[in-house]
Amino acid sequence: MTETSTRRLRGAMSALVTPFKDGAFDEAAFRKFVNWQIAQGIHGLVPTGTTGESPTLSHAEHDRVVEICIEEAAGRVPVIAGAGSNSTAEAVERARHAEKAGADAVLVVTPYYNKPTQAGLYAHFKAVNDAIGIPIILYNIPGRSIVDMSVETMARLYELKNIAGVKDATAKLDRVSLQRQAMGEDFIQLSGEDATALGFNAHGGRGCISVVSNVAPRLCADLQEATLGGDYAKALQIQDRLMPLHASMFVEPNPSPVKYALARLGLMTDEVRLPLLQVSAETKALVDAALRHAGLLDA
Repeated sequence: MTETSTRRLRGAMSALVTPFKDGAFDEAAFRKFVNWQIAQGIHGLVPTGTTGESPTLSHAEHDRVVEICIEEAAGRVPVIAGAGSNSTAEAVERARHAEKAGADAVLVVTPYYNKPTQAGLYAHFKAVNDAIGIPIILYNIPGRSIVDMSVETMARLYELKNIAGVKDATAKLDRVSLQRQAMGEDFIQLSGEDATALGFNAHGGRGCISVVSNVAPRLCADLQEATLGGDYAKALQIQDRLMPLHASMFVEPNPSPVKYALARLGLMTDEVRLPLLQVSAETKALVDAALRHAGLLDA
């Protein structure tokens, strides 16, 4: 792993939704969506994560989404392919596929439901590290996976050749500073929470793997560019425009509100797979108001 292979992993990177139509993966809508994201100025793409409904994608669908994303991006922006699973063997398989398909890096979540120990977390990520040769971004999200990777475990993993950084969704801003102290400034720290991404970068982060940038890629990219350039006054102005979106995208389980917003923008249907449901009338009203506040929908 070289500095060249990781230096583009920064800024606003969309945790892409997976569009569906009549129950099937809508490849045409996804291709159009990837190109729209890049045209809007997004800095990177992250397919097949939680926002991409990876738990309900078949292995064949998962691999196809990754392949299309890489094909359409065509090197214009980096692709960090979601390759996580609570089965280590499955995480290895998805990571190997992502590398073969041409992904720039993989995003691997802490195993959910199993509740492994810190030693188990280390062994899981080491197995993925040993199986591939591209950068790995750890994904620490205790709210979904139940387990919280300690700073000490992260530091041990950073000694391995492919562990490059973390997507931190702990919502604890002090963790950014603690991780920076333990791993140094070259350790790539990406926010996993839109609402606190501004503060995250002030602590030493270098970007956000964003849900909201599905809907507002230009604004999210502008916010990231402002913080990375040290212009926090400009970033705060953009944050004020985005904050209602940050809140409304999580009123119901992600990505249902995001898909509704994208449907309002004419980019895809709002179809999700069970056990997720399309959003309620009350949530639709909140999302509509947030889109108007951000200037993305006419009043």
